Amino acid sequence: MTTRRSFVKLSLGAALFPALLPAASFAAERQIIRLWPDAPPGGGGPDGDERVGKHGGVSNIRTPSLEVFLPAQANGAAVLVAGGGGYKRIQMATEAHPAAAWLVARGFTVFVLTYRLPGEGWHAGPAAPLQDAQRALRIIRAQADRYGVHRDRIGLLGFSAGGHLLGLAATRPAFASYPAGDAIDREPARAHAAALIYPVVTLAPPYDRTSTRRELVGNDPSPALGAEWSVETHVKADCPPMFLVQAEDDPISNPANTVIMAQACQRANVPVELHRLPSGGHGFGMGHAGSPTAMWPDWYEAWLKRFG
Repeated sequence: MTTRRSFVKLSLGAALFPALLPAASFAAERQIIRLWPDAPPGGGGPDGDERVGKHGGVSNIRTPSLEVFLPAQANGAAVLVAGGGGYKRIQMATEAHPAAAWLVARGFTVFVLTYRLPGEGWHAGPAAPLQDAQRALRIIRAQADRYGVHRDRIGLLGFSAGGHLLGLAATRPAFASYPAGDAIDREPARAHAAALIYPVVTLAPPYDRTSTRRELVGNDPSPALGAEWSVETHVKADCPPMFLVQAEDDPISNPANTVIMAQACQRANVPVELHRLPSGGHGFGMGHAGSPTAMWPDWYEAWLKRFG
């Protein structure tokens, strides 16, 4: 029997990071998969067309989906990517698509998740985005052979509220967020590694002054409801290894969020690597050249290799 060792790695400093592969250079390999054959579980949703804001944030999402980006030389591993945006929008242009480009350049098959936003009239409420994340994991596993992906090499990469969402997916794989509807839903919704970048983790006070908390559970949730939709409360020994990054001066997600998550992993003996940046704020995506945020993709690449 192998014992898993939990550790926290603290990293500071600054370095330059090479320019990212532009999204246009891999757009020809893009495919779209609808998550649900019919209406999503529970029904509801917004009217009108999907909207794209001036910074590339997507909202008014009627059809949750996966964008599939195929590498020239696949390494057999897949990563499900979710951008943030406080559950009010999804930051595709600044987070999800640059991450996909970076991963594709390293041989990963990438699935970018367009998930439902709970404030857009979905009857499933806070469960709607988690339903989409769980369905996405099942689709990836069900179609692994088609995309040349190993069923046991599926990772997660989430930013901000997308980190919250994929943190829930990583820690609650057995949670039945929706009733099974087809053969795909018989697949396990389990990931094998999870990277959460400046994530919202907890919805508990005093760290609950976030759009994530307001959009998911309202302005004055009960302690039980806040705990139900926090990530750290669901960490158990069978959770996948965790990689965490956050800046000390993050004004949106209190820097305590990643500390809380790392401590929960340590208590459950889940391998965890935490990188605390001296500066960088929030929403730095794959990093800015010449700042401490430029360092984390190198650490992430090394971590990915370590966990296969």
